[in-house]
Amino acid sequence: MKNESVSSLTEKPESKDIAGQSIKKPELLEEFFNGVFSKSPEVKFGSAKALRIISEKSPQLLYPRIDFFINLLDNENTILKWTALDIIANLTTTDTDNKFNRIFDKFYNYLNEGSLITAGHVVDGSGTIALSKPELVNRITEKLLKVEEVPLPTSECRNILIGKTISAFGMYFNKIENKDEIIAFVKRHLNNSRNATRKKAEKFLAKFASNKKKR
Repeated sequence: MKNESVSSLTEKPESKDIAGQSIKKPELLEEFFNGVFSKSPEVKFGSAKALRIISEKSPQLLYPRIDFFINLLDNENTILKWTALDIIANLTTTDTDNKFNRIFDKFYNYLNEGSLITAGHVVDGSGTIALSKPELVNRITEKLLKVEEVPLPTSECRNILIGKTISAFGMYFNKIENKDEIIAFVKRHLNNSRNATRKKAEKFLAKFASNKKKR
């Protein structure tokens, strides 16, 4: 019954259950891979959603097809590109062939695309990547420290991305060598005009800064 599982994703709230079925029956995965290129938006985005959920729960099932998602980064459909960014980050947890290492620059170049959503997906995946790839921690940190300069439409977009970056640093702070540089970055945003970002900075420093101000 072609696309029945995919269609169910858009009809029911239990998307995780649908993805769980494909984990138990890997033969269903091919339906999702094919569905990504369907002309039906429901099937296309339902399939992408299922693959993203599977990448979170059982990345080893999708890792043999990591090249599929690397190629999807060049897709003209932005939603598919965002999904690919998320999935690739999740697949670094099982990247035995170090394929992510070879596309590192390509992945992080999406910070400079001029889109908050695209850059946000890159930053959101960075904590997972850093924890999975300790050899890349310094390079990841160097990229994230530049979010104050990446092209974005508005200052509010930049403040949102900075907040995401603070959260990412919090995920792998203990693995960072130059912690002072991160502390300085976060301190610059204690007076950020975006309330949510300001609060993230405060919480980060309360947790990690040994010289935090208590006066």
